[in-house]
Amino acid sequence: MVAETRLSPSDLIWPIFVTQGSRERLKSLPFVERVPLAEIGAAARIAGEAGIPCIALFPHGEPRSETAHTALSADNIMCRAIAECKTAAPHVGVLADVALDPYTSHGHDGLLARDGSVDNDATLDMLVAQALVQARAGADILAPSDMMDGRIGRIRAALEADGFHDRQIMAYAAKYASALYGPFREAVGSEGVLKGDKRGYQMDYANAAEALREVALDLAEGADTVMVKPGLAYLDILAAVRAEFRVPTFAYHTSGEAAMIEGAVMMGAMDRDKAILEILTAFKRAGAAGVLTYHALDAARLLAR
Repeated sequence: MVAETRLSPSDLIWPIFVTQGSRERLKSLPFVERVPLAEIGAAARIAGEAGIPCIALFPHGEPRSETAHTALSADNIMCRAIAECKTAAPHVGVLADVALDPYTSHGHDGLLARDGSVDNDATLDMLVAQALVQARAGADILAPSDMMDGRIGRIRAALEADGFHDRQIMAYAAKYASALYGPFREAVGSEGVLKGDKRGYQMDYANAAEALREVALDLAEGADTVMVKPGLAYLDILAAVRAEFRVPTFAYHTSGEAAMIEGAVMMGAMDRDKAILEILTAFKRAGAAGVLTYHALDAARLLAR
């Protein structure tokens, strides 16, 4: 009766890695599997039955190149998976990752200039085209995770011009260059591909005020919702963004953060079920409208009990 914060399955978004290969567990996060394209519709139905309102799709196994041209194909894994999910479970929202790192041979989120740096402006054209093919495939939410400057405004203008007035943009507005993405990079197949690091376009983890400036820019350009990533180690940023802007603010409980829980459980240091619910409730307490978490299905089933 007196609880100030409540967690429910409707607060959760379930990230799923889609592959054309066979079902395979991650070495760095064994409770997470890559889901074959043929089974992704069933996964969407499972999410809906558990009360999870949205799934987030990420591709694995796409051909990689310097130009990331596969990202623009209407027949790529992502677009086919989106269509499968909307057919199998039309009431479950589909969030599509807009970024080039699953498609580039160098593992960066953008195209490279001749000097090896990421070319922000050249990348924008690719991101706009990628967002449009995903919208045409049926994605409900476009989520640019690349952190290129100006991409939200360009994508919003393109969606409006193409008649997609009802598609949401969830901006990865405060995404930090973090050590907490390791299992994710294994999941999308970029852990041995990335050349250098992403500090040139992702945020310095020492900075807080910069996050507010980044969020303000994305909202001014037309973002509907914003995200803070990583989540657990950045609850101060999440709370500050929510207090400053009063817009739906999401947090990404990253793969590295999930792996911390699983590692501690394997060592007998904590109760897995209790830890999952406590940590996800902390996101809500800090102001999150929702949480992208690999523990979404576990949490939904625990809450249903």
